[in-house]
Formats: sequence, C-alpha cells, structure tokens
Amino acid sequence: MRRILVSILALAIGLGVAAPLLAQGAPPQSGAGQPYTVEYYYKVQWGHQAEFLQLFLKNHFPLLKRVQATGRILSLKIESPAYHTTEDGRWDYRVTIRYKDSTVATTSNPDEEAFIKELWPDQATYQKEEQRRFEILAGHWDLPVTDITPGRQ
Repeated sequence: MRRILVSILALAIGLGVAAPLLAQGAPPQSGAGQPYTVEYYYKVQWGHQAEFLQLFLKNHFPLLKRVQATGRILSLKIESPAYHTTEDGRWDYRVTIRYKDSTVATTSNPDEEAFIKELWPDQATYQKEEQRRFEILAGHWDLPVTDITPGRQ
C-alpha cells in the first residue's frame, strides 16, 4: 500500500498536479531594488473598531506619512471591508504599504525614534495611547504580497 501511495505521489509531482499542494504562497516579489508590498491586517475587539481607528490615525498614521516623506515608503492605503465575514476570517482594517524595496521593508528605520519624539512631544500621552491601541487589538498579521497579473511586470 505504501509503495502505491509513493508511486502516485511521484507521478503527481512529475505531472505537476501536486506542485500546488507542496508549494506554499505566491512567487517571490520582484528582484533587489524593486518595490515591495506588504498588507498589514488588524482585527479589533468587538465594539472598539472606532476607538482603534481613531488611535491609529492619531498615533501611527502620521509616523507612516513621516517615513513616506523620506522615500522609504512609496505609497500607503488604509481600507476596511464593506461586508462582514466569518469570525475566523474577520479583519477590520488593512494597511497596504508599498516600500522602496525589500531591504527597507524588512529592516528597522534608524530615524523612527527621532520621528516619534518630533511628532509627539508629549511622550507620556503617546505611550499611553499606543498601549491602549494594542490592548483593544484582537489580532494582527503581516502579509507580503506579489502582483502576478500577466503583463504587469
């Protein structure tokens, strides 16, 4: 029985049928020095969506815009779904960031702390509000995405 299963799997791999089952995710994003896109998903505790968005727009979005002004970020987009989904697939906000390249996307910004102090001189309030933003967060995940639309590369 084991030989039969191994033979079927080998045949499926040879025909390319099992490749989607064995490979995870999309092809890698474009080469070095090319833009790199990441979607950041936020799932907020029920009843706190407006509070989360208000805190995000007050305390995180200006930082993203400040980083964008340096050229590290090429574009920013904030979206919320128009309809509801199942609870396990629910997300409340998606922030799509198109970075200058993969290095910028995956390394810390050496200027971030200075930007935070510049944008929010009242650090005690900033820290308290950021703590609250994360307290009401039920889930968060980051998803690098690749545009595989034919003819767009």
